[in-house]
Amino acid sequence: MLRDALGRRFTAAAARVELHGRVVFERAYGRTRDDELGRPIAIDARFDLASLTKLFVATAALDAIARGRLTLDGALVETIPEWSDLPHRAITMRRLLAHTSGMQSGAHYRALRDFSVEAFALTADLHGKVGSEVLYSDLGFIALGIAIARRESRSLQAVVEGLVGRATLGFRPRARQWGAIPATECDAWRGRLQGRVHDEKAFLCGGVAGHAGLFGSAADAAWVGEQFLAPLHGRKSLLDRSLAEEALREQAFEPTLRRGLGWALKTRDDNSCGPGFSRDSFGHTGFTGTCIWVDPQRDLTAVLLANTVYFGREDGTDLRRAFFTGVTNAVDADA
Repeated sequence: MLRDALGRRFTAAAARVELHGRVVFERAYGRTRDDELGRPIAIDARFDLASLTKLFVATAALDAIARGRLTLDGALVETIPEWSDLPHRAITMRRLLAHTSGMQSGAHYRALRDFSVEAFALTADLHGKVGSEVLYSDLGFIALGIAIARRESRSLQAVVEGLVGRATLGFRPRARQWGAIPATECDAWRGRLQGRVHDEKAFLCGGVAGHAGLFGSAADAAWVGEQFLAPLHGRKSLLDRSLAEEALREQAFEPTLRRGLGWALKTRDDNSCGPGFSRDSFGHTGFTGTCIWVDPQRDLTAVLLANTVYFGREDGTDLRRAFFTGVTNAVDADA
């Protein structure tokens, strides 16, 4: 399926499947671009992870909670005093992680080019009452990243990269690395993006933000899934079992995707994981074409990274669903 989609839906893709914590499938497909500057990609190629960044930031938040640097249910107003006189003062880490903070989903980059994105994220009017409903919010995760950095007295980049400690994962790749990174969209504002973050708000933040900005490999994406899956099966992880279970518990219901802490929880068979993944599965997608789903019942992690936005902003759910359905069909056939 991925070979058939190559050159039409993406120029590059990397797929990785882990079963019981071991790699059982890993392949790379295609080239970094669809022109004379394109290079063949390797399995450790770094992709713009887009919103998969949220999973790493959520892991950093939960690690800070485990160490007593932050609390899950205490109001964040002490860390974010900008909220002292705003309705935001009731927002907690749990609300940010579960997308129930009431914060707006985002803002068009044209409205932000003359302002500080971080200041806008912290002070923009709430869309709804804190805790009242799910509203998937980039601004909420920008605020989350700010809170983590302030409490740790280090930049968000230093916190996340230091916690993960993987050579292929990080914000702001060096210019000499750009040519090996699959390119994303070509827009009238920035031209063809390659090695620079696609997300406009993260771009305006200098490439480092709580909602987007990380570049990493399929193995890196699988690593963050394993931090939540491993404790459920007695393997080593950054997180203890109780915190992992809390993160994967339904925190808020939404008809399309229920919410855990940082993670989306499978809700319907038309979710991007397809019908094969169990009801207990958790995952996340990224706008550039990235996706991960983890099935605790099978002890299975599957990652698909692709630069689908290279050919336009077409919905890639069908592509993802076909891949993840192929994974569960193959795993179950071998069981």
